[in-house]
Amino acid sequence: MSELRTAVHPDARTLAEATAGRVLDVLTAAQDERGEASVVLTGGGMGTAVLAAVATSPDRSAVDWSRVDVWWSDERFTEGASAERNCVQAAEAVGGALALDPDRVHCMGSADEFTSPEEAAEDYLRELAAAAAREGRDGPLPRFDLSLLGLGPDGHVASLFSGRPHVHEERATVLGVRDSPKPPPQRVSMTLPLINAAERVWLLVAGAEKAQAVAAVRAGAPVGRTPGAGVRGAQETLLLLARDAAGA
Repeated sequence: MSELRTAVHPDARTLAEATAGRVLDVLTAAQDERGEASVVLTGGGMGTAVLAAVATSPDRSAVDWSRVDVWWSDERFTEGASAERNCVQAAEAVGGALALDPDRVHCMGSADEFTSPEEAAEDYLRELAAAAAREGRDGPLPRFDLSLLGLGPDGHVASLFSGRPHVHEERATVLGVRDSPKPPPQRVSMTLPLINAAERVWLLVAGAEKAQAVAAVRAGAPVGRTPGAGVRGAQETLLLLARDAAGA
């Protein structure tokens, strides 16, 4: 696991634009190495702002988007067209500017398709295993070049919340969540070991209300209290901050 490094940006817009450049660099390098690339996306304001910045970047054509696999670390278990869903928000942020292969955009299952978040989680595990098999991987997980994450004011990442048993799950898996303290209560989420399977994991944080959670992550707080403190990429872990989230 890599050590946590921090980079502070003047404001949220600068953070989004700088992160978009970093994303393009990672995906380009991955495709130069093996012809493919993959990214795990997050929701929230910063997650969608980064996607919008990628979609409008003049350097976006450096990536062959038809050869990029897009995954999500969590999703709200609602109707598929719901504006609450991370997948829907991502599509709106990109606005058709990236020539993605629809078969390689892996949205988590919705309440239209499955009767429970647990069923949607099991389906996502099958999709991950199928992608791993296509890549010729030994295990049930495909390669993740990069995972983008937000950080809540309470320190949560994906749909892993403080004090909930999902935070302590030791398997690299996908779980149904029924007791989210943020609405909607039913969600689907990767566990920390699965998030940490990515080569690079970046936490994107803006807003003064998140400064306390950022401080807890940087101090290495207990994961049960601050789930974001348990995030570590295999090669790189970055805490990418807007100035207001950096605190003192």
